[in-house]
Amino acid sequence: MSHDLHESLRDNVRILGDSLGRTIADDLGQGFVDKIETIRAHAKRGRQGDTLQQRELIEYLRKLPESDLLPVTRAFNQFLNLANIAEQHYRARFRRVEDYKPGTQPVLGELLERARQAGNSPRSLVETLSTMRVELVLTAHPTEVIRRTLIQKYDAIDECLTAIEGSEEYPERAERAHGRLNELISQAWHTDEIRHERPTPVDEAKWGFAVIENSLWQAVPDFHRDLDNLLLETAGERLPLDAAPIRYASWMGGDRDGNPNVTARVTREVLLLGRWMAADLYLRDLEQLKTELSMWKANSALKAEVGDVAEPYRELLKRLLAKVEATRDWAKAELDGRNFDGGPIIETRDQLFAPLLACYRSLCDVGLDTIANGALLDTLRRVAVFGVTLTKLDLRQEASRHSQLMEELTSALGIGHFDQWDEATRQAFLLEELASHRPLIPRRWECSAESREVIDTFKVIASEHTEALGTYIISMAAEPSDVLTVALLMKEIGGQTLPIAPLFETLNDLDNAASAIDKLLQLPGYRALIKDRQEVMIGYSDSAKDAGQLAAAWAQYRAQESLVEVCKRHGVDLTLFHGRGGTVGRGGGPAHAAILSQPPGSVNGSLRVTEQGEMIRFKFGQPDIALRSMEIYTCAVLEATLLPPPAPEPQWREEMDELARIAHAGYVGVVREDPDFVPYFRAVTPEGALGRLPLGSRPAKRRQDGGVETLRAIPWIFAWTQIRLMLPAWLGSGEAFANRLEQPGGREVLQEMRSQWPFFGTYLDMLEMLLAKADVAIAAYYEHRLVDEPSLKALGKKLRGRYERLEVAVLDILEQQALLENTPLIRQAIDVRNPYIDPLHGLQAELLQRNRDADGAISADLSRALMVTMAGIATGLRNTG
Repeated sequence: MSHDLHESLRDNVRILGDSLGRTIADDLGQGFVDKIETIRAHAKRGRQGDTLQQRELIEYLRKLPESDLLPVTRAFNQFLNLANIAEQHYRARFRRVEDYKPGTQPVLGELLERARQAGNSPRSLVETLSTMRVELVLTAHPTEVIRRTLIQKYDAIDECLTAIEGSEEYPERAERAHGRLNELISQAWHTDEIRHERPTPVDEAKWGFAVIENSLWQAVPDFHRDLDNLLLETAGERLPLDAAPIRYASWMGGDRDGNPNVTARVTREVLLLGRWMAADLYLRDLEQLKTELSMWKANSALKAEVGDVAEPYRELLKRLLAKVEATRDWAKAELDGRNFDGGPIIETRDQLFAPLLACYRSLCDVGLDTIANGALLDTLRRVAVFGVTLTKLDLRQEASRHSQLMEELTSALGIGHFDQWDEATRQAFLLEELASHRPLIPRRWECSAESREVIDTFKVIASEHTEALGTYIISMAAEPSDVLTVALLMKEIGGQTLPIAPLFETLNDLDNAASAIDKLLQLPGYRALIKDRQEVMIGYSDSAKDAGQLAAAWAQYRAQESLVEVCKRHGVDLTLFHGRGGTVGRGGGPAHAAILSQPPGSVNGSLRVTEQGEMIRFKFGQPDIALRSMEIYTCAVLEATLLPPPAPEPQWREEMDELARIAHAGYVGVVREDPDFVPYFRAVTPEGALGRLPLGSRPAKRRQDGGVETLRAIPWIFAWTQIRLMLPAWLGSGEAFANRLEQPGGREVLQEMRSQWPFFGTYLDMLEMLLAKADVAIAAYYEHRLVDEPSLKALGKKLRGRYERLEVAVLDILEQQALLENTPLIRQAIDVRNPYIDPLHGLQAELLQRNRDADGAISADLSRALMVTMAGIATGLRNTG
């Protein structure tokens, strides 16, 4: 390991690695551990530029007996998981969650000071934070490759590291912690790391609730307590009790786009699970409060409510406990399909908040502020953030499913064919029906199973309290009628109105987004329907897959600018919902930099953003890291609101237009127009085997035939990441930058954009980080093993050449000799992992070849080994799709 890597991180990697080595030796013998060590030594020296060692590594791997392939892949996969635990632990301990660049760590106290110096009064800071609405939307995209069973063990391993660090002067305590650590690592080694079946949408939702229970339940009150202390120092007051700058929503169990497994029944079950889990968590809080609030002093309001009793707080809490317990029992009965005959239940946030607030006010009124601001305040903060449902559940469905229902309905009623009407006719019909008082959908209408499912979903919406639900998102939305159709279905089926967000996700849709919203806001009655608040979702993954990363990033920026302008003109509040992935190719990257690189005025105190798959665990899986992640979001949104970045210079916009044009042409020329591209993609990546990896509840493809366009954005990225070519995130950019650098003044203008325009600077930082994770030599090895066709090999060579040109161009703009020169932590994290990832690449290419030779009929062990290589490489690179 690199000598200047922080010592505690190095020590922990060693402790975990040694324990794993002993576990494997106990299971398979020292001889097997020696083989692992030989492989690692070859890989490490190969990384230092020794080509003989690289060849020896490959030879050694190819000669391994078949019975060794699975345990070897498991050993390297397990080590990478342990290295991630050590790094997470280090980041939590030293508050280094997003230091992809030294000196860019946002600190809330410093930001409040800067905002004050810029002329914001202390009062306005409190107000901005009180009204801030950042919603982090947890989604279960099929990216989390690690089983929940193992995540729990890994969290316990992290606790052991904390115990070991805190027991330097207590040898017997250290001994116990080491003993427990060895036990957990042994448990992990003897647990199958690959699920045997895909998780159901309900399993995914349970995983999301587990993150709240194990991490956020603690992190949320801690975060508010820290924020209160800062505001008390800066402004002399706390955050209001009902303020929640950061809240949580979820797609798990609500996202039915392309996922037939998410039905109305599933959504209902997930909503009930949320109610059950919330009640269960609040019961623990209330039991503690009942034990602690034994005081007799109370104000007259509390005494009037509970009567003349010795312990008024306990009396009130006892009544509240009975209701919360009844709520838990009711939810359980509903889940089990039983009748519930218990007492009154808690339906809304306020029914839980009001009695706690009465206790809080009473304690403050009688001078017991210290007690009021203890555990009771923590519970009030939880109620403000989590409500009685833990998260708000969003629903998402494709626009075509709604228009299919309208087509069946208009045909059945004999009034024409909805799918043959033009946009103006559709709008006129929908607006008329929205204003009409008579029902449109006949009571006993016989429709297709697909449309019945859509109707059942709207029935679930109608039966729920609005507090339980978030936004209804329409994917592949293009026209105002897409939004009006959903508004009409809500009115027809139960009368509940949720915010409706069209999702613009192809290049074309992004370019036309502002015009579609402009038309929508001009329609009679529409603004009254939305109460002058419009939400719009920007799709990052599909636009990047559609157009290439650079053209997509610029289209997303321009779309946001024009949406801000349109909504401002109409006097409508706009909330932008960013559908970011975990990887750069799908709009991922450090949150702080990403938010500050949005167009000025687009954040304005409110923001929704998806947190996907394995990123949820990296950012929110442990209380300390979750706390830091919430601080980072708060910092970024506060800064973007109070100290927005400058608008780009007109010349920079022209530069971006031209860069995007060239990059788009370069990307499309390969991905869409080169007849060899899809066969090359299928031959060189593990895309064909990916469908067998039981990652998430969604199918990997929208349709089972066809080219790249039928693949979901996630497996598309996953497949390229596995062979380290990372193609979707950079293809096309090389031509754009090289072309500009060849022209007079090109370098200077690109460097000026980089240093003065956060959008462009962040784009280049993300590109640099991604190029550092890529490795064309590994991609070439996959090609050598898996591609025979000369025309395909020629394409591969061309693609690697384009990557190399881009690397030269990026280093030229950055004025660096090597990638990540100024970001040592990330450079080291990659260098440390490479000797463990390289053998997995070698084995994966070998296993893919055997799998193809056997027409997919390799033994169960080899098939599992192939899946472990995919999980291991994803873990080592810390992202999947």
